[in-house]
Amino acid sequence: MRRILLAACLMLVAAEAQAASRYDPTRMSCDRVQATIARQGAVILRYQSTRVPGLPLYDRYVRDERFCNMGEVRARAYVPSADTRSCPVYVCKRPEFDRHFRRRLFPHR
Repeated sequence: MRRILLAACLMLVAAEAQAASRYDPTRMSCDRVQATIARQGAVILRYQSTRVPGLPLYDRYVRDERFCNMGEVRARAYVPSADTRSCPVYVCKRPEFDRHFRRRLFPHR
């Protein structure tokens, strides 16, 4: 019984990991990239770095904060698309509260 329960849990985790679809934004227009994210809620966009040839870049992009983990907020990001170099999208990030706190207490010289 324990093995069956463990197998079921592992299958559930594997299904969640495959839930986000993967796309290459450089083969889509910016409007289509944004529409795909809006329709699916969360997608993985994978594209080649412009600064380092051959380096693949990828991240998980979301429609709104409901698709972020607890404690994360939605932050603007930009990805290349077929029709523009910087298509605005959103990613999930942890807020950096103490960076602002340190800046007020210990100003840079």
